[in-house]
Amino acid sequence: MYIPEYFKMKDETFAFDIMKEHSFATLFSQHKGMPFATHLPLILNEDHSYLYGHFARPNSQWKDINNQTVLAIFHGPHCYISPSWYETNQAVPTWNYVTVHVYGEVELLEDEHELMCTLHDMVLKYEALDSPYSLQEVDAKYLAGMNKGVQGFKIKINKIEGKAKLSQNHSLQRQELIVQQLDQISKTDEQQISLLMKTNLERLR
Repeated sequence: MYIPEYFKMKDETFAFDIMKEHSFATLFSQHKGMPFATHLPLILNEDHSYLYGHFARPNSQWKDINNQTVLAIFHGPHCYISPSWYETNQAVPTWNYVTVHVYGEVELLEDEHELMCTLHDMVLKYEALDSPYSLQEVDAKYLAGMNKGVQGFKIKINKIEGKAKLSQNHSLQRQELIVQQLDQISKTDEQQISLLMKTNLERLR
């Protein structure tokens, strides 16, 4: 990924946070000699060494992915930045965004217990804290049948690249003007970008 120095994500903890908070990722591999991608949730394990996920078995990407080095992209918040927000109109539009690229080797899960553990962790992550649903209460025979329709995998993380393009290449005055405008937009992405920019500005003051 092309990362100018002022956009480089140097805090690994921040990268892990993006991976956890925006865990619906895009997984790229080579399949039959061509790039192939699947959009799916990926769960980071506790020591940040592996990503876990599963394919639907009819998705043939899994059939030749074992031991491949793949790329998983985590898309963080992003939004349009209008030059009308600046102190001058002699400028052009841009886009602010946060993204994390993860490279690693895939290992298909053959152990049913390991697969069930990853599915359980995934349900715990996404279900609300007060949700009455529990995967452990689902009939075991029904689950076994459903599990035949998926192929679990894990990715051994070898490299992480993070990019946080938050107008750091502009003056502090202009960054503050952008934040003021973003704060007036109620959309989630704009609010998240504004918060990240404020955090950067606090570090510089």
